Amino acid sequence: MDNANGSPAMQNARDSAYNGRILYPHRMHLLMGSDYHSFFYNLLSWENPRATAISFLSSVLFIFAARYLPALRWTFKVLYITLGCTAAAELGGKMVLSQGLASSFRPRKYYTIPREALEASLEDVEQLINFFVIEFQRVLFAEKPAHTVAAFVASLISYWLIKFTPIWGLSLITVCLLYLGPLVYTTNKELIDHHLDNATNVVNAQATQVRDLAGHHTSRATSAVKEYAGDYTSMAQNYIGSARGKAPTSPTAANSGAKSGPGTQPAYTSSDFPHAPKQEPMPGVTSHQEQYEKSRFGGQAEAASY
Repeated sequence: MDNANGSPAMQNARDSAYNGRILYPHRMHLLMGSDYHSFFYNLLSWENPRATAISFLSSVLFIFAARYLPALRWTFKVLYITLGCTAAAELGGKMVLSQGLASSFRPRKYYTIPREALEASLEDVEQLINFFVIEFQRVLFAEKPAHTVAAFVASLISYWLIKFTPIWGLSLITVCLLYLGPLVYTTNKELIDHHLDNATNVVNAQATQVRDLAGHHTSRATSAVKEYAGDYTSMAQNYIGSARGKAPTSPTAANSGAKSGPGTQPAYTSSDFPHAPKQEPMPGVTSHQEQYEKSRFGGQAEAASY
């Protein structure tokens, strides 16, 4: 046995295990997860009915004790009674016997928790906490969608139950479901699996029908859009071609249209305006007509010179 344990093969195996633990901690996490998985599976699947029943009854009794028994008050009561009796015995012994009774029972060395036991306990607590942390991440990131859906349903039901159910009642319901749910499933496995298969087939059939219907409507909408786009494209091309095919208007028609059309300014000649006066106004004459008659034009029109 000593030769076998000290062989190079065993030493290499130990070194590999040590390196795997130090350099690759995720392997230890996987091993730890598998250990706790098997532990909880064996506990909740009723493979060992005695152990499962004891843990179930213990959990239920603990919940009721935390609800109806004043455990914290009893703890302080036991504490003050113990300390009071110790102080009275010590003081009474010194007064009567000149020696304290409590100090006479004092051990020579106080009790301490061994380091190995403390480290083992802390390691177990650490592994258990990391197990729940890892499982929560697996559920959160949908490593198994069925577990994520189940957690969603449980969270939703708990959200509505917590409004009118106390914490101890919600804890009791959770413990009963965790322990009694697997028991009901294992006793009626064939019937439950049959109904689950039927429900799965119905859901798959409905999903396939909805998928086909959606594809049909999508293809129809796509073809309709393509048809409308082709119609509008041809109409736009015809409109552009007819606009380019029109002949331009002649300059004479354009000028005549500019003269006679509404909104255009008419053309005027010099004969349309009166002659401008070329001398100073005469005194004593008030009207423009008299000024014009007494001017050198004599009332006769004269062509304007430019």
